[in-house]
Amino acid sequence: MALTSEREAASVAGTPALTGRLELTARRAPLPLWLALIVAAAAGPVYDGGFPSLGWWPLAFVGIGMFLLSLIGRRAGSSFLVGLVGGLSFYLVHIQWASLYLGDIPWFALATVEALFFAVGAVLITLAYRWVPRAWPSRAGRLGMVPLVVAGLWTAREGIANVWPYGGFAWGRAALSQSQSPFASLAAWLGLAGLTFVMVLFVAFVLACFTEQRMSALAALALAVAAACCLLVVPAWPVTTSGTVRIAAVQGNGKAGYFDKRQPGDVLASQAGATLPLVGQRVDMVVWPEGGSDLDPTRDEQAASVLNYLSAAMSAPIVTGTVTERGGKYYNTSIVWEAGKGVVASYDKRHPVPFGEYIPDRAFWRPFAPDLIDLVQRGYTPGTRPNVVWVGPVRAGISICFDIADDQLLTDMMKDRAQVILAQTNNADFGHTDENVQQLAIARLRAIESGRSLVNISTVGTSSVIGPDGRTLDSIPAYKPAAMVTSVPIGTATTPASLLSRGIEYLACGLGLAGLLIGALARRRR
Repeated sequence: MALTSEREAASVAGTPALTGRLELTARRAPLPLWLALIVAAAAGPVYDGGFPSLGWWPLAFVGIGMFLLSLIGRRAGSSFLVGLVGGLSFYLVHIQWASLYLGDIPWFALATVEALFFAVGAVLITLAYRWVPRAWPSRAGRLGMVPLVVAGLWTAREGIANVWPYGGFAWGRAALSQSQSPFASLAAWLGLAGLTFVMVLFVAFVLACFTEQRMSALAALALAVAAACCLLVVPAWPVTTSGTVRIAAVQGNGKAGYFDKRQPGDVLASQAGATLPLVGQRVDMVVWPEGGSDLDPTRDEQAASVLNYLSAAMSAPIVTGTVTERGGKYYNTSIVWEAGKGVVASYDKRHPVPFGEYIPDRAFWRPFAPDLIDLVQRGYTPGTRPNVVWVGPVRAGISICFDIADDQLLTDMMKDRAQVILAQTNNADFGHTDENVQQLAIARLRAIESGRSLVNISTVGTSSVIGPDGRTLDSIPAYKPAAMVTSVPIGTATTPASLLSRGIEYLACGLGLAGLLIGALARRRR
């Protein structure tokens, strides 16, 4: 199938000055549609293999390459189909854990929505392969501008899906596959969006080299190796710290799942039981997970007495998650509790999970799946308070579960001068699936991106303390009641990713969209 219509190719080829410019634009697709669909379907599981739990990070590059190869030479309609197949094959595997809590219908619905974003992005990438060489018809244009625009469009597709609709779903981003790779350090320079951009740029460049006519395989290989070396020689951002803070993080392994059979106070009792062995140790704070107290200590005397006792016995504030109610509205809240004072600071989760923690537009969605929609009776209200609070001697950035995937919330933390990050979560609803380790991978990249130590504490695990360079300083295995007491470095450096904030993402997306627009204008002129 031609990259342009036969009439377009014939009319342009009839212009002598442009004869040499049709090397890419008039070339037939390297794969027929039937094979492109097979390659796209296979690309999804390969791409997923680069993410935890398998975590073979080079597979992410291979999967991206397979997606891009299946799109070269397509028309808009067929590229949408290829993108939809590829998106479904990836997300159905990547977020299979959603079916454990929500069931098969919501899992498939969420995967389909994300695949539709993928399909629209595929159309734009196909148009870039078709149009951009018309604006930059030289070999430099095909090897440089085309990959640049393709990478920008991929980043733009991820960026839009991250925030829309209902706050978006920032799972499955290319960058999140690299938490354990040599490229992870690039997150400190470029942020997650910038890391995605560089990954796709590299793959698109290598693909362009090997599909470029009149370029030997040896020359293409040499250029590919040179590009990889350019990425690998970028030094890690020099992390600077000033002292340490001693943090006790407690994983109670209580019955914290939505469908677990328990009595009120059981989760609190589990957390308290795992904390008691620490009494007598010197710590600056005790950190419990999201929902660490299933009784609101601001309204329940039993919960308040437990926190008062432990805070006094540890001579330290306790940071715990709980559900608070104010003015008839419910919040997923993290509170800082000090003995004799009660709540001295708090943060309400800013990014509740749609269809999990609240139902947006309930009247519209309920007829489609009333039993599932009615499961969520109490919806959480998005918080408005700053996500940085004083906890003992340090300013701590608070991230509650899905907050960790939201770029803007990390930006807000760094603007408010967070010195450490406390990432509280409850993974009990997802059992032994990949959700746990996927979220931990996001946390590790956030630590590198911000240059801050991060305490990822879960009700059931896996819980870890991660240094500002991404190294694991301590951890607790999943489904084990335990605590870890760690001297956590206090970060002081401002990474380029923190300084430039969302500007890197806007620049990458702007390059892709502007390049596509210029290519479209060049097509119209010719």
